[in-house]
Amino acid sequence: MGGLQQHTWPWRYWLLLGAYGLFLLLGAAVFVGVEAPQEAGLREALRGARAGFVRQHLGCLSEPGLERLLERVLDADSYGVSALGNVSDDENWDFSSALFFAASVLTTTGYGHTVPLSDGGKVFCIFYTLLGLPATLLLATCLLQRLMGLLSRRPVQYLHTRWGISPGHAALGHAATMGLSVLGLFILLPALCFWALENGWTFMESVYFCFISLSTIGLGDYVPGRGSPSSLKGCCAVLQGGGGDSVGGAVLQG
Repeated sequence: MGGLQQHTWPWRYWLLLGAYGLFLLLGAAVFVGVEAPQEAGLREALRGARAGFVRQHLGCLSEPGLERLLERVLDADSYGVSALGNVSDDENWDFSSALFFAASVLTTTGYGHTVPLSDGGKVFCIFYTLLGLPATLLLATCLLQRLMGLLSRRPVQYLHTRWGISPGHAALGHAATMGLSVLGLFILLPALCFWALENGWTFMESVYFCFISLSTIGLGDYVPGRGSPSSLKGCCAVLQGGGGDSVGGAVLQG
């Protein structure tokens, strides 16, 4: 019997790897079909705008000079410094922004919109992360262990003993309730706040940002605090930090 299982399990692993590979290919194909036309249109519009700008200022602007300016603008933008309007309006290293950056590092979200500029900042970020990541994992584990009893086992036990509901049905109903609670408290409610406070964000974009942040993906295409109160970054750091991850983990494991 043991020999049969030894020969069977490798095929199951290969099947699992093959299914996961197909899932990756499917995701890539969908993204190509949805996003490639948008990118092509954006590239074409950008080429047209650049060509029109050069033609309009042909007498006083050289194309190599424009290239150098655009390189500096793009280089600054990669460090989170925008050339639009007054560049001193949105600072990346005031306290609320630094708190937001520290939280994104310790929760491994990593939006990528703000990065250390100095060598000293890079060195400190390395050591801060080396110390902070284990501390974050320890805190999340402790919170998860505490929340498992309060949010998972006790409610199911209460439903079973008080109302006579079978453990299976009680666990299923409790998981659905907790899932809806997490959805409301950590995605929909914050999305409403971002939608109201962030200039130019739609509700769908706000929901998208909250989900990307809560899942620690952190693509960085949407970042709070630009053109809105700087305290919003601090609130986001607390909201999208270990509390949401711990509650989400309690729901998944419950």
